[in-house]
Amino acid sequence: MNIGIAYVTPVHKVWLRMEMPDDSTVRDAIERSGILGQFPEIDLEHQKVGVFGKIAKLDAPLAEGDRVEIYRPITADPDLVERKDQEEE
Repeated sequence: MNIGIAYVTPVHKVWLRMEMPDDSTVRDAIERSGILGQFPEIDLEHQKVGVFGKIAKLDAPLAEGDRVEIYRPITADPDLVERKDQEEE
């Protein structure tokens, strides 16, 4: 099946398309993509992952056309950061 892997940093945007066996999981796709070698800061034990914007477990099965996303940790408390639209007023 054809799936995608997405990961974004402040400097890089990575979008990989790849073929995976039909019984693949989120973890299988991430490991096979090679993205962990490109970005050693990715820690799957602590970072959240998802499929099409919905949080998913690493052992979740994938379907044809799925987009696996690796989310970066939050670095600022959203309750303490003023919203951009409030700053523009």
